[in-house]
Amino acid sequence: MVNLITEGPRAAAAHLLLAHGAGAPMTSPFMQRIAQLLAERRFPVSRFEFAYMAGRRQDGKRRPPPKAERLVDEYRDAVAAVHEKLAPATKLLIGGKSMGGRVASLVADELFGEGRIAGLVCLGYPFHPPGKPEALRTAHLEHLRCPALIVQGERDPFGNRSEVEALKLSPSISFAWAGDGDHDLGPRGGSGFTRAGNLAAAADAIEAFAEQLPLNKRKGPATMREP
Repeated sequence: MVNLITEGPRAAAAHLLLAHGAGAPMTSPFMQRIAQLLAERRFPVSRFEFAYMAGRRQDGKRRPPPKAERLVDEYRDAVAAVHEKLAPATKLLIGGKSMGGRVASLVADELFGEGRIAGLVCLGYPFHPPGKPEALRTAHLEHLRCPALIVQGERDPFGNRSEVEALKLSPSISFAWAGDGDHDLGPRGGSGFTRAGNLAAAADAIEAFAEQLPLNKRKGPATMREP
């Protein structure tokens, strides 16, 4: 069973499903603030946890995350769980923070081709491990067909602006850059930017991205159910 936390109005034009990063749960301050900002914009967000992180919550033992490729089935299950609650005319977007966004990107084309999602949103995509710009995690992004928005800090150690802009990526991918932002979109003091401002701008970019996407035509019936 997928445990979902959903915020925002039940009836909306679009809905975003988010997975957490490798080391922080779905209730991390970053995840909670993004969900809150989008809910304030009447954009509902559902968050979920992969099994390894849910296990940490239950027994307190830290577990390393599995490889991203081993988490794709859990992401598919989360998409199915959200679909059970969506009205037929709702556009579903998927994504996540860091590793969660990477896992979503691995299933995005499959789900987009099936008409189950309208787009992909990655918050701080881990283009490479910190300090290892040669170890890229972008092969599947070169030919991505699903419309995608990547919200990235300009000095993110997992892929800063100059590094990312030099990559060969699919034209279906657009970017929203957080001014002087790190992996959590936070800027340095004296940069002229603020964490609050960068997070608000990220929410605005996600909202604008979703608005311009066409409705995904899902296969099979979809009904609104009580949680």
